[in-house]
Amino acid sequence: MTVKSLISSLTQQEDLNFLLTNRIPRAALTRFMGWFSKIENPLVRDFSIQCWRLFSDLDLSEAKKTHFKSLHDCFTRELRPGLRPADPDPAIVASPSDGIIGAFGTIRDGELYQIKGAPYSLIDLVGDRALVETHRNGRFLTLRLTSSMYHRFHAPHDCHIEQVTLIHGDTWNVNPIALKRIERLFCKNERAVIRTRLATGEALTMVPVAAILVASIRLHFLDLVLNAETRGPLAFPCDVNVQKGCELGWFEHGSTIIMLAPAQFEFCDNVSEGARIRAGQSLLRNPSA
Repeated sequence: MTVKSLISSLTQQEDLNFLLTNRIPRAALTRFMGWFSKIENPLVRDFSIQCWRLFSDLDLSEAKKTHFKSLHDCFTRELRPGLRPADPDPAIVASPSDGIIGAFGTIRDGELYQIKGAPYSLIDLVGDRALVETHRNGRFLTLRLTSSMYHRFHAPHDCHIEQVTLIHGDTWNVNPIALKRIERLFCKNERAVIRTRLATGEALTMVPVAAILVASIRLHFLDLVLNAETRGPLAFPCDVNVQKGCELGWFEHGSTIIMLAPAQFEFCDNVSEGARIRAGQSLLRNPSA
């Protein structure tokens, strides 16, 4: 048995995984990783990336560049041009990021779920009653990014970005093991609520959720990094038009994006729990488009 396979088998043990990734000083470790990952020292960089490879399926073959200044530079890597084309069908809402599809379905009177049997309230997630009414009986879909995935995210459709709201919170792990054990986990973690309206008029909302080792999101259209250190007004009015596939920003590490869509939207045939999807691939279809 190789070292990597041994580590993989150990981390798949639920009790051990939960202990190592949650029963630790989460906020302090996340702040440390934010500092450590930006160290531009070749020895630190190379050692960190090699350790990362041991604990994940990291594949850098699609990266735009082959040399990175730091671990953070590797985390937030760009890909070679043309590798994540957005579905050109105007009826399709594309995936904003690479990810693994988690829970998805209908928001029933303002309630959705993180896994089957684990419901949570939309008002607890977004903190805005008007937005809850907009999506009360709509659709939702959860995308989970693992640490080794491409961390940049893109516009899922031609849309107008109206507002971004930062909601401070914790940094629980968001893997399936933690989702089974921590009730309302997404409502407890640091998160942003990105309100958009499609070119056809429908509301589409994205909620990036932070996790252990990640509590920062970079948004190009605000020229800001939002994290636990953000102070002052936490609602940022926007007036920005973006085209489908346009890069919106990046996560500092792995994370989750919850998508909220209108009730008339239908899930595409490739949407199933546990399926891996890439940025630009189809997620939802607007039958009236």
